[in-house]
Order: sequence, then structure tokens, then C-alpha cells
Amino acid sequence: MPTCTPKRLPAKAWYAVYTASRAEKKVKERLDQHSIENYLPLQVSIRRWSDRKKRVELPLIRGYIFVHVTAQQYAQTCNIPGVVSFLKEGGKPAPIPDWQINTLRVMNEGAESVVEVSTEEIPTGTYVRVVSGKLAGLEGELVEHKGKHKVLIRIDHLGCALTDIASSCIERYYHKK
Repeated sequence: MPTCTPKRLPAKAWYAVYTASRAEKKVKERLDQHSIENYLPLQVSIRRWSDRKKRVELPLIRGYIFVHVTAQQYAQTCNIPGVVSFLKEGGKPAPIPDWQINTLRVMNEGAESVVEVSTEEIPTGTYVRVVSGKLAGLEGELVEHKGKHKVLIRIDHLGCALTDIASSCIERYYHKK
């Protein structure tokens, strides 16, 4: 059983919750049953066996689900079967800014190519805004990763998410946090 004693949590914030191996979807069902707001980014993948192919939805970030909880819901979340612990920094749960979760949601739901998650250090690039296509309005960094231009969004404490982007779909902008 995880130790879950909140110490001065914000009124309500997003957190990454580490789950038991391959339990992300079950944890999501249980969180939904307890009316705990959550987000599990999924991607469709084609799995092949010798006799067939099947479309399956797999978690974008294996082993994690995001929860938007109050201090009271924090302890309740820890008691959900399949929840191992909250992602922590300095011994305290590490909140993730709302705008990063919203941007991840837009990217994952609107990307025309696969969204990758990377924990490697990717240098800061030029800030861009997507001006056309399904990702119009998305703001992120333009980087070159594995020889391709990608738009990148950083997710505190977890790394970053990247997807391919055509240079004709973006414009440069000056980033203000």
C-alpha cells in the first residue's frame, strides 16, 4: 500500500500517478467510478499476430495516468487498486501545470502522425504556433529529432511529447510563460 500523506497541496492540480504494470486502463475505470477527474492519453496501434491483425489502444505514457485532484481526493486516489504512487519531486507530489495537460490532450487527439514520448534531454528550440491542420492553435517548440522536424511540448517531471509537423503548418512566435 502506498504512503499517501499530502503536505500542502494546491486547491486542485494535475498530477502524474504511477500505476501497476499494464494497469492504466483498469485504474482509469476505477478513478471514473470514484468520480476522480483523470486523463489517460491513448494511441491506436496495429498489433500483428501470425494469423491476424488487431487495432488496440495503448497508453501514450506507459505506467502513468494523470489525475486532477484536491488534497482530499489525493488520499482517496492512493487507495485505488492499481495505483502505486504519485510522481514526486523532493518528497512531495509534483504538480503539472494545467496548460501542459491541455496541450498534451490537443496534441494526442489531433496529431496526424504518432506522438512520441521522450525522456531524453532535447535542447530548447524555436517556439512555434501551428496555424493550419488538426493541430491549429497548438503552441510548442520546433525541434529536429531523429532527422525529422517535430513540434515538442514539455511535461514537467515526465519529459516531452513530440509529433511530426510540416513546416508549412507553423509560424514562429515569441514565447511568454
